Amino acid sequence: MFLAKVYITYKKGVLDPQGSTVKKALGTMGFDTIEDVRVGKYMEIMLEEKEKDVAEQKIKEMCDKVLTNPVIEEYSYDILEVRK
Repeated sequence: MFLAKVYITYKKGVLDPQGSTVKKALGTMGFDTIEDVRVGKYMEIMLEEKEKDVAEQKIKEMCDKVLTNPVIEEYSYDILEVRK
């Protein structure tokens, strides 16, 4: 069994209004050295697979077809083997 940790963020150059709002709020609280804030999504997906390469291929397919908008988002992931 494998645990996939998937990180999804906007691509560079795509406006991130939520990130801008967080940056502004932090600035008003005195955190004025923040250069940029990008907000994204994080998911944990458990896969009942025996081979890591099969799990990785399925995660890539999920990200490309369902979990992300490839026009404006990019993703990365970590896959960890877990025991029941």
